[in-house]
Amino acid sequence: MRIGELAARAGTTTRTLRYYESRGLLSARRGDNGYRAYDESDLKLLRQIRTLQDFGFDLEETRPFVECLRSGHPEGDSCPASLAVYRRKLTELDELIGELRTVRARIGVRLAAMSGDEPPLCELGGQER
Repeated sequence: MRIGELAARAGTTTRTLRYYESRGLLSARRGDNGYRAYDESDLKLLRQIRTLQDFGFDLEETRPFVECLRSGHPEGDSCPASLAVYRRKLTELDELIGELRTVRARIGVRLAAMSGDEPPLCELGGQER
């Protein structure tokens, strides 16, 4: 299939596909006419990349999954390097969750402090009494 068809089937743009190609995540073969040619395995790679990006992975973090698929594995997350990325991402998410809990607690404390009879500073035009 040509680049436009692949982009449409993957739900992306030809510009994105060219960018992935420049980053080494997608490899185009060239037909006799010089046009880029792709197949179903390329569509599977793109779907893997998009799924991971939807999960919050940056483009470089998708590379082990792409390489796993290229090496013939049926799933991009069935290789040790992919599992290592999953582990790092979980650690990162756990840290972010901890930070968010801390921020939530601080906001809760501020809200509790401001829930008394005194109006918040914003209602006083930002001026202190």
